[in-house]
Amino acid sequence: MAEKTEVGRIIRSLSGFYDVQLPDGVLTCKARGILRREGQSPLTGDLARVTRQGSKGMVEAILPRKNSFVRPAVANVDALVIFAANVNPITEPFLIDRVAAIAGNKGVECVLCVNKTDLDGAEELCRVYTHAGFRVIPTSAETGAGVEDLREALQGKLTAFTGNSGVGKSSILNALCPELALPTGEVSEKLGRGRHTTRHVELFTLDPETFVMDTPGFSSFDTDQMDIILKENLQYAFPDFGPYLGKCQFHDCSHRKEPGCAIREAAEAGDIERTRYDSYLKLYEKAAQYKEWEHK
Repeated sequence: MAEKTEVGRIIRSLSGFYDVQLPDGVLTCKARGILRREGQSPLTGDLARVTRQGSKGMVEAILPRKNSFVRPAVANVDALVIFAANVNPITEPFLIDRVAAIAGNKGVECVLCVNKTDLDGAEELCRVYTHAGFRVIPTSAETGAGVEDLREALQGKLTAFTGNSGVGKSSILNALCPELALPTGEVSEKLGRGRHTTRHVELFTLDPETFVMDTPGFSSFDTDQMDIILKENLQYAFPDFGPYLGKCQFHDCSHRKEPGCAIREAAEAGDIERTRYDSYLKLYEKAAQYKEWEHK
């Protein structure tokens, strides 16, 4: 008799085991070796075909994804919420811009959550990204400020939380859903960074239509592990560049040193934020070193 297969969503990935949410509960599974041989690694957020083997299960196949990310290692997200703060730890704009560019390159909505505003209002950070066209939500897990605005932004979506370590992702999730009681860590005053209290990617249900993935925090050293954007696509991953695309003197403008570059002129005039343009230049330099044929 053939084994019965069911389809569920992977809600947790840890040490080669995958917790799959099925209609009657959560089934802990391992993945078939053929998936690894075919270069497929199950991710939290994946829809998977599984078979039961007693109280355990086996992931037989991963259903087609609408998107996936290397870091955070998630799939099938509707939106990415980038957490930042202007106080211990201070978030570098380049970290925000790199994650936002990766989301933009995949056509995924991006929201900036500026946390710890009870300690520092981060007015300049909020101004820069509001000007750049982001939805910016200032929050404080301590006072509850902005939590309901964030809840409204998450409604009806599968969203991944990401950001540097210690910025307060788990604290905000606890504010959104106190029954989760997720562990939170202190930030080192000496090092200015937090401990990794989230060790794996896990999906939580806020209501029947709203799901959030909490992901391990990262540092500036982790950005090299993130998705690569081809240099010719990078300009489209910055939505604030949109009004100026196609207006450069040269149709193949890289927006770096060419004369008559509308994007560079907009940055010099302050119409595009200088930090955003500087991040583009850094990302372009990284992308220019990437040889697509070497990774096929």
